[in-house]
Amino acid sequence: MVAELPVASVLAILDYAGVAVFAASGALAAARAKHTIVTFAFFAAVTGVGGGTLRDLLIGAPVFWVQQNAYLAVCLAMAAAVWLSRAERWPFATLLWLDAVGMAVYAVVGAAKAASFGVPPLACIVMGVLTASFGGIVRDVLAGEPSILLRREIYVSAAALAAAAFVLLAAIGLPPMIAGIIGAALGFGLRAGALARGWALPEYR
Repeated sequence: MVAELPVASVLAILDYAGVAVFAASGALAAARAKHTIVTFAFFAAVTGVGGGTLRDLLIGAPVFWVQQNAYLAVCLAMAAAVWLSRAERWPFATLLWLDAVGMAVYAVVGAAKAASFGVPPLACIVMGVLTASFGGIVRDVLAGEPSILLRREIYVSAAALAAAAFVLLAAIGLPPMIAGIIGAALGFGLRAGALARGWALPEYR
């Protein structure tokens, strides 16, 4: 079993970072569609905490943002920052790269939190993937964008790599922070290759 991690571990830093980056990507989606500030805040919150909410419900944990105001405050702050920065002028690639960072970080955080609740290793990887992808799926649906699940480019596979690397490295005894950084770097690297070089999974023939 993956080494158990306290909820208030050093991975909490990555947790807030993942929420912030995903919230920014949600607000950017609202900016591209020229929505109101209320929609900016809603997109940021749904994208920022959506994956973690699903994870907590599935593993029987208290929903993290209900217990701590700071998570929603981060989402609202990112929505305000994007609103004030005239982000509708930013290229679409900005959204994709922010999403890639959030995906890699949140895959590790999701797997780590599942492990801290005694979830078996394989299920920890699944929880990491769900944490990393569900918020983006909801964002795309709300924004009317093609879902990440319907694209051939590598995304979910990158989240799975990040979560699996963390689970494996933690199982062999690496400190959680080191395992988390390596896992997130591997997941981001794979996703970066998909964005920069067009890496994609083969389609069914």
